Amino acid sequence: MRLTVCAVGRLRAGPERDLIDDYAARAERAGRGMGLGPVSFAEVEDKKGGGKSGEAALLARALPAGARVIALDERGKLLKSPDFAARLADWRDGGAQDAAILIGGADGLDPSLRARADLVLSLGHMVWPHMLARVMLAEQIYRATQILAGTPYHRE
Repeated sequence: MRLTVCAVGRLRAGPERDLIDDYAARAERAGRGMGLGPVSFAEVEDKKGGGKSGEAALLARALPAGARVIALDERGKLLKSPDFAARLADWRDGGAQDAAILIGGADGLDPSLRARADLVLSLGHMVWPHMLARVMLAEQIYRATQILAGTPYHRE
């Protein structure tokens, strides 16, 4: 199952980009044999100033056809890492070809995107800058591959 992170805004070169690229590469290597990956990133920018609805339209176009959708939202469900890994594995085992994770702009995701998501997920009760949310998400994708592979990377 291919994984696509669809995010509002462009991430410039720097330490966050380096971390994301590193975790994505690790996840691809680890996930290949388990049918998870590759991990790709689709960045969109609302240059016309359409607000959340404009961003929603751009994000919707970036979604792979038929993808299972995870919407990141501070009001979303809190999952432990093994539960996140299990959700990805369940979708993969159920025949899903793609899963997409949506990260909205500064004002969050449009309600229409949250409503169409298969899972609305929170990275915690605190609000994180978008750059750090992307890093944390990339690490959790890698962690999911490690959990599913049974490696000691994840400790409970």
